[in-house]
Amino acid sequence: MGTAMKFLVVGLGSMGKRRVRNLQALDVATIAGFDVRDDRVKEATERYGIRGYQNFSLALEEFAPDALVISTGPAEHMDYAWTAFQHRIPCFIEASVVHADRILALHQAAEEKGVIMAPSCTMRYFPGPRKVKELIAAGAIGKPLYFNYQTGQYLPDWHPWENVADYYVSRRETGGCREIVPFELAWLNDVFGEPEPLALVKAKLGDIDADIDDVYHCLLRFPGGVIGNMTVDVLSRPTSTRELRIIGSEGQIVFSADSKEVRHIRLGADDWIHHHLAEGTVEAQYINPEEPYIAEMADFIAAARECRQDRFPNTLLDDYKVLNILQRLETLCPTK
Repeated sequence: MGTAMKFLVVGLGSMGKRRVRNLQALDVATIAGFDVRDDRVKEATERYGIRGYQNFSLALEEFAPDALVISTGPAEHMDYAWTAFQHRIPCFIEASVVHADRILALHQAAEEKGVIMAPSCTMRYFPGPRKVKELIAAGAIGKPLYFNYQTGQYLPDWHPWENVADYYVSRRETGGCREIVPFELAWLNDVFGEPEPLALVKAKLGDIDADIDDVYHCLLRFPGGVIGNMTVDVLSRPTSTRELRIIGSEGQIVFSADSKEVRHIRLGADDWIHHHLAEGTVEAQYINPEEPYIAEMADFIAAARECRQDRFPNTLLDDYKVLNILQRLETLCPTK
């Protein structure tokens, strides 16, 4: 597969448009986009100068992509990913929250045939989680003992330009709060290992017009006995929330989005050591900076070009394990 690869972005909503920008930032010249909605196709083609399709089969046949980037709602991820596998096309897939069994089956099939499948793990590319992982690995606070983590953003602020009822975050199976639990576990598991679910409290506490739980409070035991309290919400406003405090045998680590820093202190130290987190470039109407997404896409391009699964840090098996944890948590707090 040569350097002049052709990429088809499947789904041209908020994330699809971001992925087009990512590819262009990486000097990918030949990009097409597909969406069932003509308004999204029109916007993407006019804004980014890419080719546009409303027929997926035609896009595959006529454009003949070397790789797919699947940025639809989670419920459609596996439909397109399995089609990519059948055509032996490397595939990047946004973070999933449903169809764990299909994900596992695709992992096994793709591994057998050597087809690259790269499920998103964007949080691993953000400077905060990267610094936390680095400090834990270096033994900066001794042995981690327990942590408290809270993350959230008011759901209507995700896409200010559309009503939550108009896209997948309003549906119970793919609800915004439920989706973020595995999204966060993808990086926490990378730092602490695969946890055992201990307890879950979930509920609808706010007034968002959707039949979803808007808070998940999860209790987890990680390898080595580390206890983790993780609270995910879609209620936090007027600003988003991201605050992590890790207590270790010889110190503490705090990761705060409010102060845009990771800081740590060790026994015997006079004061905290502060690590400033670069803010990056934030596109209009978006919350998160572009740089972590670009770095993630660069790793997918390398994996697809070299046909090496190990060039991308996440696997479908990792995704399956994370979704299995979510499902096991939910059995501890059945929906009433």
